[in-house]
Amino acid sequence: MAKQVPDSITPATRLVTAGRRAEWTGPVVNPPVVRASTHLYEDSAAQQAGLRVNQDGVFHYGARGGPTQWALADALTELEPGAAGTMLYPTGLAAPAMALLSVLKAGDEVLVSDNSYDPSRTIAVHALRDYGITVRFFDPLDVAGFASMIAESSRAVLLEAPGSVSMEMCDIPALAQTAKARGLAVLMDNTWAGPTGFQAIRHGVDMSILALTKHVGGHSDLMLGSVTANAEYYPRLRKRSLMLGQQAPPDDCALALRGLRTMALRLERSSASALTIAEWLQHRPEVAAVLFPMLPGSPGHDLWKRDFTGGCGLMTIIMQGGDLAARDRLVDALNLFGIGYSWGGFESLALGSHPERDRDILPWPPRGIDPDNRHAVRLWIGLEDPADLIADLDQALAAWRQG
Repeated sequence: MAKQVPDSITPATRLVTAGRRAEWTGPVVNPPVVRASTHLYEDSAAQQAGLRVNQDGVFHYGARGGPTQWALADALTELEPGAAGTMLYPTGLAAPAMALLSVLKAGDEVLVSDNSYDPSRTIAVHALRDYGITVRFFDPLDVAGFASMIAESSRAVLLEAPGSVSMEMCDIPALAQTAKARGLAVLMDNTWAGPTGFQAIRHGVDMSILALTKHVGGHSDLMLGSVTANAEYYPRLRKRSLMLGQQAPPDDCALALRGLRTMALRLERSSASALTIAEWLQHRPEVAAVLFPMLPGSPGHDLWKRDFTGGCGLMTIIMQGGDLAARDRLVDALNLFGIGYSWGGFESLALGSHPERDRDILPWPPRGIDPDNRHAVRLWIGLEDPADLIADLDQALAAWRQG
């Protein structure tokens, strides 16, 4: 007989138990990898009856998924209190695209937070406008002014907290309340903290977007995205996603399920190491600012402390003066930090960034920082020993000074 998991368990425990229903796993611990395009029916009557049933967990055709995908979607839904369901996508970028297309049509307007990640901005500025949808960016830190941005044609708002490059932390509950009072769908990229660090739907979000490539995968070996939605918006999301042929590969879903089970431990280690490193960096004379909401005194820390229960190891540092050549010299001198896109894996990464290219309203550098200090490096802190990472940063900062 299947054991009953108490509703009162913590998110860390739920990461271990979620999505492990007997109908997905059978007698084994993990759901098997079911690779299937064609599902066979017992007879013609069963095939014809299947045409009248379109719901998660019911076989029809591979485009609707199978046990491996359903187990991952079920697990992600369990992690978001108030969620009705989750859709999976072959990349993290496909997730915000499908969320937006499920609530917008020609003639509508979407309001996009000006700290949104570049790929999300690309979807908005290029793809949505090509479909006759108006896109306007807004200052996510101006809660009072947000209401005046909402127009008669506004149908949705896309939020991100913190911005995954510039790290601004906005007041999600306040912005969501204002948007919902005017009938807007509230979408949020919640990849930085994830559902264990910020319960988006409980804080007023209608659709919580994740790049599963990052924390859930955790090993830099898969591409995957998800959108978890409440009861009002999940049917629309599911219908549009299936209509446009969106589904995630079962092998990647199996890797994501495996990563999910250890995600709490990895995030705990990465966050603790990042905080240690951020505290060290903020006292370095070469560093003008450390943008990391978990760090006391960093911009947005009070909002993080109020609304979030966790975070991750992603931060941005702004150098004290210097130029692009000096910034690149710093990145190139690092030995334990790889140079590469993405984050959330076990390995540390460093990347010279250009937040000023992806802003229409917000200033760069952020308010309160000397405009002469504008050259930024994004750091992802992985699972290496933080003492080793600090030593590596120390020698790289020496290279930055001596250039």
